[in-house]
Amino acid sequence: MSDQAFAQIEFQMLWASAILGLVQIAIASIAGWAFVGIRWMNTARDEPPPATSRLTARLDRALKNFTETFAVFACAILLARALGRHTEISALGARLYFWGRVAYVPAYALGIPYVRGLIWAVATIGIIMVLFAVFPAL
Repeated sequence: MSDQAFAQIEFQMLWASAILGLVQIAIASIAGWAFVGIRWMNTARDEPPPATSRLTARLDRALKNFTETFAVFACAILLARALGRHTEISALGARLYFWGRVAYVPAYALGIPYVRGLIWAVATIGIIMVLFAVFPAL
């Protein structure tokens, strides 16, 4: 495969991850809306919400975790693009990040211990792989 093909994979995974983020926002919002009701969801939210379900809280935490990791992932992909460093390792890392994040949502929502942590580690290793591919050029 060429550098261009690896770059295309990385950008596809960046795009897919952005879509995943929007899907997670929608899922967490719908779960919250279903639990606390449309009346509270349409307030200024100056008061804390009524107690939410475990599922809603888990989806919110999974979304928070996504936003924390997505910023680093996006930065790594954009660095690879700016420096022209696209390798098999960076493309694999981008795939690991995306698919790890996809698997993370149901694992967290279902409250599966250990598996969730392992999935998080796979996604994080994906980021590290992209950064590793960029490092020699810095």
